[in-house]
Amino acid sequence: MSLLVVGLSHRSAPVSVLERASLAADTQAKLLQDTLAAEPATEAAVLATCNRIELYADVDKFHAGVAELSTLLAQHSGVGLDELTPYLYVHYEDRAVHHLFSVACGLDSMVVGEGQILGQIKDALARGQELHTAGRLLNDLFQQALRVGKRAHSETGIDRAGQSLVSFGLQQLAAGADPGLWAQGKRALVIGAGSMSSLAAATLARTGVAEIVVANRTRSRADRLVEILQQGDDTTVRAHAVEMSAVGDELTRADVVVSCTGATGLVLTADALADALGVTLDAPAEAPAVTAVPAPADVDQHAAWVENGSATSAPEAPRRVTLPAQSTGPVKLALLDLAMPRDIDGAAHRIDGVRLVDIESLADASADAPMAADVDQVRTIVADEVAAFGAAQRAAHVAPTVVALRTMAADVVAGEIARLDGRLPDLDEKQRAEITQTVRRVVDKLLHAPTVRVKQLASEPGGAGYADALRELFDLDPQTVAAVSRADLNDPNRGRS
Repeated sequence: MSLLVVGLSHRSAPVSVLERASLAADTQAKLLQDTLAAEPATEAAVLATCNRIELYADVDKFHAGVAELSTLLAQHSGVGLDELTPYLYVHYEDRAVHHLFSVACGLDSMVVGEGQILGQIKDALARGQELHTAGRLLNDLFQQALRVGKRAHSETGIDRAGQSLVSFGLQQLAAGADPGLWAQGKRALVIGAGSMSSLAAATLARTGVAEIVVANRTRSRADRLVEILQQGDDTTVRAHAVEMSAVGDELTRADVVVSCTGATGLVLTADALADALGVTLDAPAEAPAVTAVPAPADVDQHAAWVENGSATSAPEAPRRVTLPAQSTGPVKLALLDLAMPRDIDGAAHRIDGVRLVDIESLADASADAPMAADVDQVRTIVADEVAAFGAAQRAAHVAPTVVALRTMAADVVAGEIARLDGRLPDLDEKQRAEITQTVRRVVDKLLHAPTVRVKQLASEPGGAGYADALRELFDLDPQTVAAVSRADLNDPNRGRS
């Protein structure tokens, strides 16, 4: 196994870099295809969310793999390699497995314990399967990550350690008040009708807003979301859909706006928000200076850190640029921006009566949140599952050799029985069957102990060499072993659930 992940997230890069590096669906597909075409990679998968972009690959050369994956991320994100490199982290083999399992459990999320990442990991796997870039290793890895994430949520109270990004965002908008009491009687405008916007609308409905207006570029999707909201048994919220062109008018009547679209530019500018409220946009305040983080010389420095075991990632970038304090007056319009790149102009915080919470401020608010005791349980689960996954992969590595050995033994038995038929042609069927069965039992008993033991030894750290020893001792044809591996890799049922 030579698993490599190169990526950046809210923990390593400022939001401004994550916004610019975000990947559209078609760009992700091209990135996967180009990664597979690169010499060091034989499999690839990309996990792209609003706060992380990670490229996973099975590589045969570590240093070349780091350089190639970093270059491809830079090319497809549109952020120059020199600028992107300081924010990239690199994980290799067991550390890469540990990273994905931690991500799947919500330990690496902005809001610890949130479960939405499981759906995003499932989407990443489905994309790799659809494009045939995810082979045996990545299929096994992502399937196991999903199981580990589900296990963490079912066996621990990790859900209590954090909430969904939507719930946490509404808490921040409520500014310490009970979100249910804060939302009572409010009119909400939801912009977008994708998975995050749908979750936001459902959360708002359960929280107790009086009315929800949904705006989306595709009107039919907005209508469908409204229909789902009105069918809910746990809410009596009024809901209706509007065209995107009506957003300006709806802003004048809204108390809360949640936006999460796939737009590449701003959906709501500061000027449009000021116009809707009938106020004047204040002059921009000077942003505080950001202390630069020393950047590694190049991507090879990342490789050196990982190879030497001194670090698993680049030095962390400055966590965030702190915006000037928002208005302390009464809030007329509460804005929650869950999009990446952002939908709502960051300058909206300067508008009197506006409270803006976005991915950036959510990261700041959650950075110092207390860690629940359940997090330690999840970390233990992750450590155990990483060890089990590594053992299973090492055992799987020797399996084709064991299959090839047993195939060779079966061929030897068949050949000797054929010779016996030539020498003793008068044997009846019963005698021949008894002799054949006896020879097979002898061979099976002779092979049982070494094949069981080699699987056990191969599952231990450093056990990869036992497969080579078995091939050498029994003079197995390497092409026969490779053919078994290819047949397993091409099994259409492998990795599907």
